[in-house]
Amino acid sequence: MLVESNEVASHAQGELPIQPDRLASRLAYKSKRPTAARVINRAERLRKHDEEITRRPEFDHSDTPIEVTKSPNSPWEYGQGVRMKSPGIDQAHKEIDPYAANRQKTDNYHLLISGIAPRPIGFISTQSGDGKTKNLAPFSYFQVVDHDPPLFIVGIGPKSGQGKDTLRNLKQSGECVINTVSESMIEAVNATSIDAPYGVSEWELSGLHEAPSTTVSPSRVQESVFSIEGKVVDIKEFPEYAKPGMAPTAVVFIKASRFWIREDAANENYSHIYLDKLRPLGQLGGMAYGRITSTFDVPRKTWEDEVTKNDILRNFTSRNGAKVGNQV
Repeated sequence: MLVESNEVASHAQGELPIQPDRLASRLAYKSKRPTAARVINRAERLRKHDEEITRRPEFDHSDTPIEVTKSPNSPWEYGQGVRMKSPGIDQAHKEIDPYAANRQKTDNYHLLISGIAPRPIGFISTQSGDGKTKNLAPFSYFQVVDHDPPLFIVGIGPKSGQGKDTLRNLKQSGECVINTVSESMIEAVNATSIDAPYGVSEWELSGLHEAPSTTVSPSRVQESVFSIEGKVVDIKEFPEYAKPGMAPTAVVFIKASRFWIREDAANENYSHIYLDKLRPLGQLGGMAYGRITSTFDVPRKTWEDEVTKNDILRNFTSRNGAKVGNQV
């Protein structure tokens, strides 16, 4: 069962009450509106972006093989920390209250999308309960939760009126398809994020192709290397944080019911997707995306294997009276 986030409910269950000054700060945060001086002129921003684009180099379509290098601090030993000098060691950190009275909600938004990066893109197709209305939309508050069973989570932010079309469809039908986003797809994928009226087909807006699913009604995206048919396990909404006239933020848990993998993009038993075929994108801050041109491996090790051959780990165990292999 999911834990309720309502602060009053938490206090009733015996948890520590939120402090009055903290509560006042949160209420101030929830009630304030951006000043005119801080409202972003979207049209002007896009105009400047279009001008900047003309001065940038062309995208490299050469499909250059992804480079594999050593890890940043190779070779590395236990206890070394960051072997290469890190600027963070000499720099101070600033404490920030996300609910401070003088902090705009857009400040937290821009901070989080630039600081929690890169983020995978969940490109989700849904349809209404009666099957008449289809929707296709990208979400960057998205992640795989577990593999057994295959579970995914998507965060759907607030919107005026009845909320976002994807959430409305998920509530009605309980079904979706999660599609991966490769480099060649990004302009078409971005087109589906436009705030079109409910009922307008993002499939037509994007020019992407529908492919049939088998365990759910929504179509999958033919251009995606990897698609996951899924069914809703749970939807948790947070009405206590919603502002007047706004639908609340929601978190949706989705369980996979079928995988679709492009045949040339995986190994023989379809347990691994080749990175140079997937060519995934990660969402960064602002309007930026990142591609993968270089990788490195960092193998995970086990204590049992390492402690018998590493003096540092043996010293750790001897100081704490732990076992070293079969010895004490």
